[in-house]
Amino acid sequence: MTRQHHLRGVLLASTACVLWGVSGVAASHLFLNNPRITAMWLTQIRMISAGLILLLCSQLGGAKPLHLFAHARDGWQVVSYGLLGLIPVQLCYFEAVKVGNAPVATIIQFLGPFIISIYFLIFKHVRPTRAEGIGMLMAFIGTLLIVTHGHLNSLAISPAVLFWGGLSAVGVATNTLIPRSLLPRFGAPTVTGWGLLIAGIFLMALQPMWQLHLTLTISEISLIGLIIILGTVVPFWLFARSLSDILPTTASLLDAFEPLAATICSVLFLHIQLTSFDLFGGLLIILAVMVLSLNVRQMLHQLHQRLS
Repeated sequence: MTRQHHLRGVLLASTACVLWGVSGVAASHLFLNNPRITAMWLTQIRMISAGLILLLCSQLGGAKPLHLFAHARDGWQVVSYGLLGLIPVQLCYFEAVKVGNAPVATIIQFLGPFIISIYFLIFKHVRPTRAEGIGMLMAFIGTLLIVTHGHLNSLAISPAVLFWGGLSAVGVATNTLIPRSLLPRFGAPTVTGWGLLIAGIFLMALQPMWQLHLTLTISEISLIGLIIILGTVVPFWLFARSLSDILPTTASLLDAFEPLAATICSVLFLHIQLTSFDLFGGLLIILAVMVLSLNVRQMLHQLHQRLS
């Protein structure tokens, strides 16, 4: 892997994470300017449109998307991925944005990797490393600062933000764990495309999008298009492409650009006021996830092998 390829991978992954952060701000702008737009409706539009586009790109790229359903077990797994992974990570995130704001919702969702660590501890009996333990403590303190603003006897954010943000963090974990065995065999565009489409159709069956009568302006339609294309399809492709140039651990470190982008854009364009507790708590969580992603124990082991 050349230095030029590494730089390209870093730029691709960073751009993807920035676009994901910006899409949350675009959704927040939609909710603020048109209160009739619901998180459910926006999620349905995003999932179905992006899912169809990804499956079309997969087909044009030479893959066979329908082959995923050749075995019932694979089919049920992608259904589980859509319902238990993508719905909480997208619908619950938009709900948190609607009742709160994009920066806080994104930062709470950023706790997802720690839920994965807890899962491995409970169900796989894999104990966290010392670095991971420190990271969990940092994330807990950061979350406490955001939620209480230093006053432990009261909440600084609404329980609804904490509820939906927490569910979206769980979604990050299930979104990562459920499709692991499918991705190497069918490719990320096919698996994600089917997951999005299945999840969107399921949500539409619960609450058909045409029941919500909306009058949208040109700017609102443009923002919806931005969320679908630049906030879903493009960053997904960029992030998947970056993994051929950089290691997954490096790519996961660059996830920190998502809450940073959401915070900067919200302050600049939506004039959202964040307290020092929000900023410091968010910084602690971002640093904690970086500690977790670095896998310090493995790096030190490799360094020891090189020196010995």
